[in-house]
Amino acid sequence: MPTLLIADDDAGFRSSIRRVLQRDPDTEVIGEAADGEEAVRLVLALHPGIVLMDIGMPLMNGLEALRLTKQAWPDTKIIMVTIHDEEPYRMVAMAAGADGFVLKKALGTELLPTIHRLTSR
Repeated sequence: MPTLLIADDDAGFRSSIRRVLQRDPDTEVIGEAADGEEAVRLVLALHPGIVLMDIGMPLMNGLEALRLTKQAWPDTKIIMVTIHDEEPYRMVAMAAGADGFVLKKALGTELLPTIHRLTSR
């Protein structure tokens, strides 16, 4: 069962993601972070299989948190979850090591398939 950490500075959005994930009995949310620094600390402490990482967070942005997470735990899958629909954001995230990219507006339809794709490898 994939274990997940949700990293987003918006508590309401973290709650929305949790609701989407509760539709799938094969996923387990083991933590939530409100900023990039907290996300990295929780990855080091909890070792989630997947991190759902927002790009724009305080204290440390999601791209830097992605880089640090991949340095410490290269097997951790990271799905960038963002409002930024422009292709350069996707390209920068994937070049930084992201394993997936889901727009927040498509969360309800794309998040679970992306998680399943990453965990079936």
